[in-house]
Amino acid sequence: MRRRVSNPLTARLAAEIKRLARDTDLAQHEIAARLKLNQGRISEVLTGKKFSEVHPS
Repeated sequence: MRRRVSNPLTARLAAEIKRLARDTDLAQHEIAARLKLNQGRISEVLTGKKFSEVHPS
């Protein structure tokens, strides 16, 4: 079985994650599914562990 690979996390995606979290009622796992990312990456962005300097798009 092949391992599923997430899209690479970029500043542009981080801005989109922050925008979706701010402007929608989507849960982290729903944002992850929409952007084809791991939910852990969403959490890292929203808690400021990654891309803390990026603003929502």
